[in-house]
Amino acid sequence: MKISIPLSTILLATLIAIPSFAQTTSTSPADVSGRSSAAQSAAADGQPNQQEMMKQMMELSKLNENHKLLTDLDGNWNYTIKFWMNPDPNAKPQESKGTAVRKSMMDGRFSTLDVTGKMEMPGPDGKKKEMTFKGHGIDGYDNVKKKFVGSWVDNMGTGIMFSEGTYDPATKTFTYTSEYEGIPGMKQKIREVIKVTDNDHHTLEWYEDRGGQEAKTMEINYTRAGKK
Repeated sequence: MKISIPLSTILLATLIAIPSFAQTTSTSPADVSGRSSAAQSAAADGQPNQQEMMKQMMELSKLNENHKLLTDLDGNWNYTIKFWMNPDPNAKPQESKGTAVRKSMMDGRFSTLDVTGKMEMPGPDGKKKEMTFKGHGIDGYDNVKKKFVGSWVDNMGTGIMFSEGTYDPATKTFTYTSEYEGIPGMKQKIREVIKVTDNDHHTLEWYEDRGGQEAKTMEINYTRAGKK
């Protein structure tokens, strides 16, 4: 059964809850011009103008060129991946292949990435065994933060990695940063660099902070499988 709730009803319900929150919050999300228009039009008693708040929320929900940068990557992809797991910088990387599917959701506001591949991992006995790797990511552009945002989960852990990033149009490069705690007490700073070569190719480079020194530990090369 499909349940449909008017958008205005959802927004109104949100705004009803805002006054109590606003009493302890000094600023509101910034709009394109800088300071929140809702904050500027706040009443003398400190309560925000609900009409202005609704107007701003509707404006912030709109799609822009940043969302299109992500939807342009929609489609089916084949990838090759290299891992530098050995601490010896001269050691050859471990290599494997897989497939990935990118899809837009929420009318293009977010992009999902589903990855499947094979890789060798050491088992409890120390011997390497081939396993199926599965991962799922969600990317978007947050109009409030004015940043690209992402999350990642896979079948090799139980945590969720959250990241924030920027885009350089001159080099067609996304740069995300995050922090992940795979082992208790050991937080790992991560930097991801995604460069779009053309409509059918892009690469991802993964860097880890190791004691203040950044090391490249993974590289993925994506090639589109068929026409978009």
